[in-house]
Amino acid sequence: MLGDSLSAGYGIDEKKGWVNLLKKELKNNHYPYQLVNMSTSGDTTSNGLAKLPQVLQTYRPAFVLLQLGANDGLRGLSLAQMKSNLAQIIEISQKANAKVLLIATLLPPNYGPIYLEKFKQVYRDLAKQYKIPLIPMFLEGVAGNPIFMQKDGLHPNQQAQSKIMANIWTTLMPMLDKE
Repeated sequence: MLGDSLSAGYGIDEKKGWVNLLKKELKNNHYPYQLVNMSTSGDTTSNGLAKLPQVLQTYRPAFVLLQLGANDGLRGLSLAQMKSNLAQIIEISQKANAKVLLIATLLPPNYGPIYLEKFKQVYRDLAKQYKIPLIPMFLEGVAGNPIFMQKDGLHPNQQAQSKIMANIWTTLMPMLDKE
C-alpha cells in the first residue's frame, strides 16, 4: 500500500484505519496476502516513486495499491509531473510483476472545477493507458459528510474507516479472485 495521510490513518488510531481493516478482511476471507502499509502522511507522488524500489525489493508484492496525488494537488504541484510520477510507479510495479490498483482521490472544491476535472482525468487516463482497475472516488459516501470527517474537513474520522475499506474491497476482491 503506497499512500498518504488518507491511508496512513492521520488523526485516528492507525490500528483502526481502513488499511488495517482491509488486512483483517483479507485474513477473514482466507486470502494468502500480507498487506504492508507504506503510506506516510504528507507523501506526494515523488515520495512514493522514491520509496518504490526499496518496497518492491523488500516485499516483492503481488499487488500494489496506489493512493497518491492528493498532496501534489493540495500543494499546487504540476499535474503533468504527478501523472509522470504515477505512470513510473505503475510501470515499475508492473515490471516487478505486481498488479496495480489505482486509487484516485479528490481535492476540495475551492480548487475550481477546471483544475478538479483535470486532476480526476489524470487517474482515468492512467487506468486506461495501463489497463488497470481504478477506484475513482475511494472516499465515496465519506468526503464532504461532516459525520465522517475530522474537523479539518480533509481527513476521514474513525467512523468512516469501515466505509472506506468497503469501497476498496469492492474493486480489490475481483482482482484477488483472478489470482
